[in-house]
Amino acid sequence: MPHITVLDQNTINKIAAGEVIERPASVVKELLENAIDARATAVTVEIREGGISFIRVTDNGCGIPKEEVPTAFLRHSTSKISSVEDLFTISSLGFRGEALSSIAAVSQVEVITKTSQDLTGVRYQIEGGVEKSMEEVGAPEGTTFIARNLFYNTPVRRKFLKTAQTEGAHVAELVEKIALSHPEVSIRFIQNNQNKLHTSGNHNLKDIIYTVFGREIAANLIQVEASGGPVKIRGFIGKPVIARSNRNYENYYINGRYIKSAIIAKAIEEAYRPFMMQHKYPFTLLHFEIEPGFLDVNVHPTKMELRFQDGEGIYHMVLTALQNALAHKELIPSVELEDGREKKEAEQLRREAEKLVEPFEKERLEKLHMVKQEREAVAGETKLRETGAFYGFHQKPVPAENRKTLQSDPVVQKENPVTPAKLANSQGENRERHEGKQLDLFGGKLLEPSSRLRHRLIGQLFDTYWLVEFDNQLFIIDQHAAHEKVLYEKTMKSLKDREYTTQAVSPPIILTLNDNEQLLLEKHMESFTKIGFEIEPFGGREYAVSGVPGNLFSIAKKELLMEMIDQLSEDTAATGAEMIWERVASMSCKAAVKGNHAMSPAEADHLIDQLLQLENPYACPHGRPTIISMSRYEIEKKFKRIV
Repeated sequence: MPHITVLDQNTINKIAAGEVIERPASVVKELLENAIDARATAVTVEIREGGISFIRVTDNGCGIPKEEVPTAFLRHSTSKISSVEDLFTISSLGFRGEALSSIAAVSQVEVITKTSQDLTGVRYQIEGGVEKSMEEVGAPEGTTFIARNLFYNTPVRRKFLKTAQTEGAHVAELVEKIALSHPEVSIRFIQNNQNKLHTSGNHNLKDIIYTVFGREIAANLIQVEASGGPVKIRGFIGKPVIARSNRNYENYYINGRYIKSAIIAKAIEEAYRPFMMQHKYPFTLLHFEIEPGFLDVNVHPTKMELRFQDGEGIYHMVLTALQNALAHKELIPSVELEDGREKKEAEQLRREAEKLVEPFEKERLEKLHMVKQEREAVAGETKLRETGAFYGFHQKPVPAENRKTLQSDPVVQKENPVTPAKLANSQGENRERHEGKQLDLFGGKLLEPSSRLRHRLIGQLFDTYWLVEFDNQLFIIDQHAAHEKVLYEKTMKSLKDREYTTQAVSPPIILTLNDNEQLLLEKHMESFTKIGFEIEPFGGREYAVSGVPGNLFSIAKKELLMEMIDQLSEDTAATGAEMIWERVASMSCKAAVKGNHAMSPAEADHLIDQLLQLENPYACPHGRPTIISMSRYEIEKKFKRIV
């Protein structure tokens, strides 16, 4: 029989390290968070060979007092908490006191640190949890941590690491996430002696979004701000046009900590559901400020998960905040006819900007690019005036004083410095200037009732798409998607207002159900009955449907009803009438006019009138766009009327 023994400290440390340190990115996370907790305003992260052979994190924070350096590497030593009560009011990123001891247990660590009170700093070396040396050295205020040869003394764990390229990608992703969570800290990331990221620390979140995600996303952001009780939300969400096929762009932070939360993810995706196709996910970057007493962050060693005191309240607050942000926005996707050469030039310019080391150098290049665009805009406007094709009052001409400014050197102008985010906005405004797309300014949204008289219905394309001219834009409406959305919202409204009727079906529709399907039907029978279904047992495994909601009468077939029950089985957690309504409304879309169907202009006009009355007319129930647009500027550019 095996004997029970107490493990030695070295084994204990290595086991603890296994819970906290999984790969080089884990080391960077702990050291970078410690630097931010030390009130650093600038941090440099450098790695080589994916961080496996070398990691260095340097900060200008408060440093560690000489006499406390060896203590910092003991397990459960921390400056963040002092008693169990402090666990309920944690505001720092780290607090367990396991990071440094775990890193030192599986690597060769060197730390150089100095506080503002000390005249000199200290250099401390510890390898595999064993202290090697400690000496006085000259050093600037702050701390530098160097971790070499990760898992050198646990070769089995080292074998489970991926390639240096893969591990480096994990570190890069982590540094980006932390940079996005702390726009007030300037963070530089160097990989194999190459600068990969450098944020300015100017508190501007949109600038960092531009730096990390690029111009397309920065130019398609919607600001979000909400507060209620102990919770505040601020940040940006993307317009549906920048949807992705995975959740990698769903980022949210709580009190500066990057976390994953099923509650928040569900609220985000529910808010976007009317605008997104299935299996598409939005861009979000949200910062939550929540009073520490309403959180439990001491859930998991990596601190990636936490618990809310009121999860339901958080869910509804996020859902409402995003729904309000998305509501009443003109979310019609615009088609840009940019040719391959233009795309290549734009991408090359961005790559050159990213290669530059210093942010102010990047900003200088972006200024030049903006001025180039402004000059092209002025030239385009002049050309339009000369050809008699000026757009009229929807055009937003460049003021004369701005034109004078464009003739001078842009680099020496110090007022209103151009940030990456401003550049993205400016480029968007340049397009709008020529597209005549100042819709919000003039109250000229396509689907506003006041704009209806200015629509010019051109005709039908491919018996499927209707073309509408409005305010120097060509709008293309998918008749099937538009009619689907009209029927869906009409059905949902009638169900919620209890304006439903029952239409008798003769002969009845007979459904043959298996045991699971019978259970589902019995479970939801009351909800089915409330909205107009009449369903009765017909003996054995069969049920007779003798009545259906009036709006389903023309499409109520056995196959559709079985499909509806199959869909219910996919969502076993859902209960109540609303879930049934959703399925019924989705089924009503089957009655929508199809593509390749010739509609009369009067029918198309009526369809547009119905779209005007919808809360969200921009996407069908499946997330496909109902309308897309193309600007006059893009068309004339393609025909070389504008050079």
